Amino acid sequence: MNNKNRKIMTYTDAIKQNPWIRLMRLDKPIGVYLLLWPTYWGLWFASNGQPSLKNFLIFTAGVLVMRAAGCVINDYADRHVDGQVERTKTRPLPAGEIKPQQALWLCFGLLLVALCLVLMTNQLTIMLSFVGAVVTAIYPLMKRFTNLPQLGLGVAFAWAVPMAFAAERAALPTELWLIFAAIVVWTVAFDTYYAMVDREDDLEIGVRSTAVLFGKYDLLMIVLLQVATLVIMALVGLEFQRGLVYFLSLVVAAGYFFNQFRRAKQRDREACFAAFLNNHRVGMVIFIGIAADYLIAQQPMAAYF
Repeated sequence: MNNKNRKIMTYTDAIKQNPWIRLMRLDKPIGVYLLLWPTYWGLWFASNGQPSLKNFLIFTAGVLVMRAAGCVINDYADRHVDGQVERTKTRPLPAGEIKPQQALWLCFGLLLVALCLVLMTNQLTIMLSFVGAVVTAIYPLMKRFTNLPQLGLGVAFAWAVPMAFAAERAALPTELWLIFAAIVVWTVAFDTYYAMVDREDDLEIGVRSTAVLFGKYDLLMIVLLQVATLVIMALVGLEFQRGLVYFLSLVVAAGYFFNQFRRAKQRDREACFAAFLNNHRVGMVIFIGIAADYLIAQQPMAAYF
């Protein structure tokens, strides 16, 4: 390795180790992907495959900003328990690298940027954005009083769908809620894998999750949720009269789900985390199916019935 490449790697590592970057999880883009893909699902369905460049850029930037804000507020809420969990004890707040008040100011700044972005849309989208901000703020607190915090995360992730329809159509048609439901169910499934990584620590400190709730039935519940996701997305395809390419993407997604189960069936922490990460590919392949299907305008599947 030459000196130039070594300097680039050193600079990159320094950025990743910056506590502010780590607080916003900009060093771990998986959360961006898991929010970005379903946001694009909503945009493409709302616009019949032709979202405006303006909305595409606004929603892409909005995902980056709101995901960062969500991570900051989550870490602020969990600052007293993260130090007791193996996976999170080195985060900037429990490690003392950033003060809680500083984290709050950062969150406020990120929300201000998000507000500036949404103000470039329409009135309905702006109104919906305030609901989304409330849901984002409530989610970190849910693990204190319910075993279903993953449901709150699902609603927070899926809220991009009504906002996308509002931005593209200035209306909220009934069929968008099918997409919304699919994203909520899918999120509960993949975040249960994530919660399985921390389950032993969570049980010791009293933090609640679906992994704790499901217990020995965790993998069964994940499979059922994933099947429900595929069924709902198939209904979405019929409702929006999508073609063969779209439905093939659901078949590929099913293959990824099966591979996740196969990896995690021993409930090893690293395997469960790998299964969680694999959902990035699920979101991506479904988006590719949606975009490609609209692009080539294949014969609607409903015509075959």
